Amino acid sequence: MPLLVTDHRRDILGFRYIYPVVSRRAGGVSVGINLNPNNACNWRCIYCQVPDLVRGNAPQLDLAVLEAELAAMLDDIVHGDFMQRNVPEDVRRLNDLALSGNGEPTSSRQFGDVVTVLGRQLAHFGLLGKIKLVLITNGSQLYKPMVQEALTRMREMNGEVWFKYDRAPQEGVSFVNQVALTPAQIKRHLILASTRCPTWLQTCMFAVDGEPPAETELGAWLGLLREAIDAGARPEGVLLYGLARPSTQPEAPRLTRLPETWMRDFAGRIEQMGLPVKLSL
Repeated sequence: MPLLVTDHRRDILGFRYIYPVVSRRAGGVSVGINLNPNNACNWRCIYCQVPDLVRGNAPQLDLAVLEAELAAMLDDIVHGDFMQRNVPEDVRRLNDLALSGNGEPTSSRQFGDVVTVLGRQLAHFGLLGKIKLVLITNGSQLYKPMVQEALTRMREMNGEVWFKYDRAPQEGVSFVNQVALTPAQIKRHLILASTRCPTWLQTCMFAVDGEPPAETELGAWLGLLREAIDAGARPEGVLLYGLARPSTQPEAPRLTRLPETWMRDFAGRIEQMGLPVKLSL
């Protein structure tokens, strides 16, 4: 079955940890590394597509299985005909390895070991420095020295962080991400990420009960970002996107896509701050 931007199933190949997707934000094939096959995350974003999501951390990983699956996947892409069999012709490009999956990847105690495995396989297939190594994260574990050290090593592997920043102030974060997070924590974590590895903010915008985010929320979002930059954060830009796949959370019936004009208008406001925006509608 061809890969589609609307289908990011983690079990598409029957692997435990590795899954390929066509990423609209990446503009090509992304090989996902799922460190949370137990569907556990320390956040519960109301737009999350993970079925049977539970609160928790990543389980103990079998690193030998993870590495074997990744090697098989990369061998089929680099030396086989995976692209021809599975990928639409206009996106037959290997863009990245992405630490993403069904929960927060940095919640794994083996996160640093996983980065080592990925670097080894990238080097083995001649891909080190030629494709991106992406960490998709909510940033909540950036206070851990182990995670900070791994991000520093990722920088040397052509690494990039996609740091979730959906809402401000605290009330918006509490509703959209279902977590208690202060503006000070967001700023501190963004500084920690962006000073260790190139970091893009990833922001999902959508309507709730037919209403777009209020102007007070948007002003708070822009204001907190400005404060973080003034305090030393160095984001590369913003990955602004809307709903592409249905949420599996209880709030799903309340969520709808925003008009293109709204999304482009907000992108323009971000660009006025001097940050580039990659918009995915």
